[in-house]
Amino acid sequence: MRPGYRNVTEIAAMTRPFVFAWHFLTAIPISRTHHEPSSAELATSMAWYSTVGLLIGGFLAAADQGLLLFLAAEVVNVLLIVLLVLMTRGLHQDGLADTLDGLAGGRTAADRLRIMRDPSVGALGATGLFLSLLLRYAGLLALPQPLRLPVLVCMPALGRWAMVSVAWASPYARSEGGLAAAFLTHLSWHHVLLSSLVLVSALTIGVGAVAACATIGMGIVLVLLVRQGCRIWFGGVTGDLLGATNEVIEILFLLLIPALVMTR
Repeated sequence: MRPGYRNVTEIAAMTRPFVFAWHFLTAIPISRTHHEPSSAELATSMAWYSTVGLLIGGFLAAADQGLLLFLAAEVVNVLLIVLLVLMTRGLHQDGLADTLDGLAGGRTAADRLRIMRDPSVGALGATGLFLSLLLRYAGLLALPQPLRLPVLVCMPALGRWAMVSVAWASPYARSEGGLAAAFLTHLSWHHVLLSSLVLVSALTIGVGAVAACATIGMGIVLVLLVRQGCRIWFGGVTGDLLGATNEVIEILFLLLIPALVMTR
């Protein structure tokens, strides 16, 4: 095999996990040739989740700066939420609604998982989804202007880091398998570490070392609580639960980051 061809092949192999992460987390295709990932590649793709989150945040920040030239901040906040939902296909919002329905209607883990399979949205799921969007809007509206750019960039990265951290060392809840099962099979601490380093670097640059440490510290506590809750109420994690985790962490970050930065 020629050296040049071998180098191209090696580069393509290294970029595959990033492409899988991008395609899973966004609705924007960047490659038509990367298909049929192995379980190991799916696990490795989770190491790129924070990076993909930063890219999503970059799109939000760029849209924010452009839209604010023509529209009022209140309108821009709504459009940013719409853009985020469209970019991610509403995947995490769907997970939040399903999780709330499962918690509301099931007495056992099996009941909750069965309810979450139902494609229809119940009253609590719809209410929780509405309130989550309202809280996002309020958080964006309350953001101090100097924090707006770094928070928009870092927020999606933090949520996706939380997904990876909750998934690590967690059992898959459904015995029959499911979408998230393949991701968990080979997920290791190396993937969590890489995702964490990317996030810590971005937060430190964006909001400062003290606020970054406080954010990560609170994130770790929440991840541990969510992981324990998943074990108790559902017997493990599912894709819906990871999506709900992303929503909760992002919204809390939006609401709390002004206070964390003020403590510097």
